[in-house]
Amino acid sequence: MIVGKPMIIAVDFDGTCVTHEYPKIGKEIGAAPVLKWLTDNGHKIILHTMRGKLDNGKGDLDDALWWFKEHDIPLFGVNENPTQISWTQSPKPYAQLYIDDAALGCPLMLNPALSDRPFVNWARIKTELEGIFESGFVIGFTDLIGVENGSHNSARFDNSN
Repeated sequence: MIVGKPMIIAVDFDGTCVTHEYPKIGKEIGAAPVLKWLTDNGHKIILHTMRGKLDNGKGDLDDALWWFKEHDIPLFGVNENPTQISWTQSPKPYAQLYIDDAALGCPLMLNPALSDRPFVNWARIKTELEGIFESGFVIGFTDLIGVENGSHNSARFDNSN
């Protein structure tokens, strides 16, 4: 069971959900069950990827979208947070958490049988998330400042000190 408020989580695709095989879809690395667990518990996933569409409307983004559909993982947004237009013009999708193989501190693993490049270690991601949810220190920023309807704002605080 997940304690606390549901989060918006931005997730990269290549090297994060699957191994690096761009423009093909890479091999499974354990992302799907964790992402499904998150969405089943009320969290919202934004696909935050460099994959895109061409002028003709087709492109490598379709393959990533197919992967999410195939794994029954609903997306809240694709390269955008659909709620943030009312409070910012920033092109960066707002999320409380970003999971990306290129992010500093993201747990990676290397398995030469799957890929010659490191990829996200989803077992460690799930352990980290369980720790965050159990500690209850993921809280909405608006809880701290007393704003009624500002679900777009949040912060992560470790109040164990």
